[in-house]
Amino acid sequence: MDGERRMRNEEILAVKNLAAGYGSRHILKDISFSVGQGEMIGLIGANGAGKSTLLKTLRGILPLLEGKILLKGRDIYALPARKFAREVAYLQQHVEVAFGYTAREIVMAGRYPYLRWWERENAADEEIVDACMEYAGVSELAGQTMYAISGGQRQRVLLAKVLAQQTPILFLDEPATGLDVFYQEEIFRFCRELCAAGKTVLMVVHELSLAARFCSRLLLVGQGHILADGTADKVLTAENLTQAYATDVQVVKNPLTGHTEVFTMPEKSDRRKDRLLGIILDGTLSAGTAANQAELRKYGSA
Repeated sequence: MDGERRMRNEEILAVKNLAAGYGSRHILKDISFSVGQGEMIGLIGANGAGKSTLLKTLRGILPLLEGKILLKGRDIYALPARKFAREVAYLQQHVEVAFGYTAREIVMAGRYPYLRWWERENAADEEIVDACMEYAGVSELAGQTMYAISGGQRQRVLLAKVLAQQTPILFLDEPATGLDVFYQEEIFRFCRELCAAGKTVLMVVHELSLAARFCSRLLLVGQGHILADGTADKVLTAENLTQAYATDVQVVKNPLTGHTEVFTMPEKSDRRKDRLLGIILDGTLSAGTAANQAELRKYGSA
């Protein structure tokens, strides 16, 4: 069904036999997939699997080692930088903001693909920035410096910035990481609304349960390849996730909410780890502590 849906949507991005990495070291090989307009795609997988590497390569930040990346049928390396920036907005994982910049100045920076170096923002740019900040719920933060606002507010400001870039495609690298559950859900809902309006979102996601609820499609990255591609029900299986994360993973449907829940199984008693813990605790691992560990393992297996 997910394949039929993509066929109904206009193909906006095509990746063919991609290899990506750093220097001569390949992190990813033989990666191929296409993206339809309006999809909200979550890139999932273990730390170090290559999710951010893939996103940076698609954006042209990292050099493509092999293969092709086509944006609306054109090789991304044939596109002028300013043209590319009008097609794809990228929110990196860690954004360093220079001291003193206000939230509004950060959002206005999203207009750079449309301005020559000698040009200043005009009334139309101001209107777009106002609309993006209001939509993201950060209008009241306009005059505040970025270091003076909370993590959730900061992420919404940065999302307003990529919106102000007015691109059909958004690449978001872990936009909800480090935020409390309410801000996380807000950002996922925000992205789903954008996709319903016709934008396309590719985002690196660690919160698998949220990815299952909000993403229209998931790409599971692991062992240098795409291990699974499709809807949450197809990708988030115990077999797939155990292979990708190299640990025993279980997947269940919550009978009350209908949401997918993913969790790992507790490790069996490991004398080697108990010995190491005794060293870490400077020999204070008492019989009572060991009994507590056994109790914790019992609850973990419930």
